Amino acid sequence: MHSRPPFRPRLPLAAAALAALAAGTIAAAPAQDTGVTLYVAPTGAADADDDGPGTADEPLATLGEAQRRARDAAQDGGDVTVSLLDGTYRLSEPLRFDAADSGRDGATVTWQAAPGASPVLTGAEPVTGWELDDPGTGVYRADVGTGFDTRQLYVDGELAQRARQDLPASAIELNEDGFTLTDPQFAYLADLPDQERMELQAMLSFTNRFAPVARVDGMTVTMEQPAWDNNTFGYDTIQSPFRSPTFWLLNSRAFLNEPGEWYLDTDAGTLYYKPLDGQDLDQASVELPRLETLVEVGGTYDEPVQNLTFRGLTFTGTTWLHPSSPNGYANQQTGTFLTGEQEHRPDDAFTSCATGCRGFEGARNNWAQAPGAVQVSAADGIAFEDNTFVNLGSVGLGIGNDANAHATGVGLGAQHISVTGNTFTASAGGGIVVGGVRPDAHHPSDPRMTNSDITISDNRIYTTALEYLDQDGIFASYVTRLTIAHNEVADMPYTGIGVGFGWGANDPGGSPEYVDRGLYDFQPVYDTPTTLADVQIVGNRVSDVVHTMFDAGCYYTLSAMPGSTIEGNVCERSGQLGLYFDEGSRYLTAAGNVFYQTAAQWAHANNQNGNLTGDMTLTGNYTTNPDITGLVDGERGNTVRDTVVFDPGAVPAEAADIIAASGPRDDRS
Repeated sequence: MHSRPPFRPRLPLAAAALAALAAGTIAAAPAQDTGVTLYVAPTGAADADDDGPGTADEPLATLGEAQRRARDAAQDGGDVTVSLLDGTYRLSEPLRFDAADSGRDGATVTWQAAPGASPVLTGAEPVTGWELDDPGTGVYRADVGTGFDTRQLYVDGELAQRARQDLPASAIELNEDGFTLTDPQFAYLADLPDQERMELQAMLSFTNRFAPVARVDGMTVTMEQPAWDNNTFGYDTIQSPFRSPTFWLLNSRAFLNEPGEWYLDTDAGTLYYKPLDGQDLDQASVELPRLETLVEVGGTYDEPVQNLTFRGLTFTGTTWLHPSSPNGYANQQTGTFLTGEQEHRPDDAFTSCATGCRGFEGARNNWAQAPGAVQVSAADGIAFEDNTFVNLGSVGLGIGNDANAHATGVGLGAQHISVTGNTFTASAGGGIVVGGVRPDAHHPSDPRMTNSDITISDNRIYTTALEYLDQDGIFASYVTRLTIAHNEVADMPYTGIGVGFGWGANDPGGSPEYVDRGLYDFQPVYDTPTTLADVQIVGNRVSDVVHTMFDAGCYYTLSAMPGSTIEGNVCERSGQLGLYFDEGSRYLTAAGNVFYQTAAQWAHANNQNGNLTGDMTLTGNYTTNPDITGLVDGERGNTVRDTVVFDPGAVPAEAADIIAASGPRDDRS
């Protein structure tokens, strides 16, 4: 037995990462020496001119002109490089890349940081000109203009909290239209202006829901539809959560009383903010997002985007406005949500569907997905290398999601995509989401929709999903040949790395559980496998996850994934489970993993209520917690052998080697 080797320290917060970028200490890869190289500078930079040659000394003045010239150069063949000089590029609209932006005949078009530069692409505008608004409370104000809305504000690289009011569950009585206030201290809500800008946030077990207020009459709060209907429909609902709920009211000037909170008056164009202790707004960096996406890489199935690389860039400064709409955020799980009126929702759903019902099963195939600030679909041969995704209003990077999550209107179809050496932190949503959840994702009507050959390696994802707490560091639904290797995921409210979707219901022969629930009244029982196969989860390091939500683990799976492996990974200090094989998980091998101080079982399989979870092979794993449930050697096709239980202070040499080899590699060659 050996003494426990030191684990790597928790990664720094976003402010430190942004400071390093601003100082230029994160080096970009050198520019290509072959082919055509175009240089571009931020608008207003000295010597920048769109009529100029586009050299380092005389760069282009706009990204639009750089894109036009790169397209022309790519048509002639050979590699094309667009080098972004140092500075901040404030986008008034997203950058969209289609087939015309592709590299031809094996050549690549690369958008990258110029040597020594740390360019920042942002959809936000800086806020200056602060004045003290209320000396009594220390709230400041600034004029920001009208004609836009946002759900996020970033101050010194940190996501600021929208003004909020604690709302004890004991102070309200929920009903099908909203709720009644039972505590007289909340009578003042009826007198507030802009009541329709207020929202209820409900943090439950595995869902984190947002629903807008329609109006407040006396002690009666009527909620906006269809958000309220959808948030009270299904599982882990507002009125029937799977653990004790936490409620807040959000987004009123009257709630702004804590340091670090803010409120935007969209009619007056005034932003209010109460600084943190010691924070000087004349010196602080305050960024107010205007855009919902920054980069949209998407062609068509006939003409996909091909051979395009992004390297050494910082993507920042977005919001996501769908949760502010009458649909709210009717969260289901892992960034999926109900939107619009539900055709099969019965009139008495508030009571009859508070914990599932047949009508809810009729909604499953229309769940929507949270979009990425950077999006890739209908594409082949796209690479993201050594970029930073920080202070974004939704998912950092969305790859091959359903069409509803892509601004191009074309989803899925992501093939030969690599995401290597990037950093994802301090955003409202999760880090990376691969794949869709609707029928074309798991049984494509066109084979070109299949997401395949995707590699996510050597990335750092930490301290993110700060608002949409249900989202993972890395999540992949339906993908053929997926590698998730040597990533570090830390400080997350929910699961670290999640793979799979569908609860086994879309696998060949279906699921007895979903026969009983009535799902197959609305969809076929498939006799062919889904596109989820050949998943390799290898050498990752996940720590300090499941510290806010529940029903999750370091590594989480759903449904069958033939030929898949979980090997050489580390799980440190999970707030609940280590390995969580949820409904329908099958055909997985988990070998040589290390689980250090998981709060609950190191491995758990949900095999209840007719689920077909099984056919697992767990061998040679190391754990400080001996508990395991739902996985018995020789039962349900499972093999569970050679587990080594060790004391936290005495790590076996073999486990120490696994720990040392996990996480991002210094040498990725």
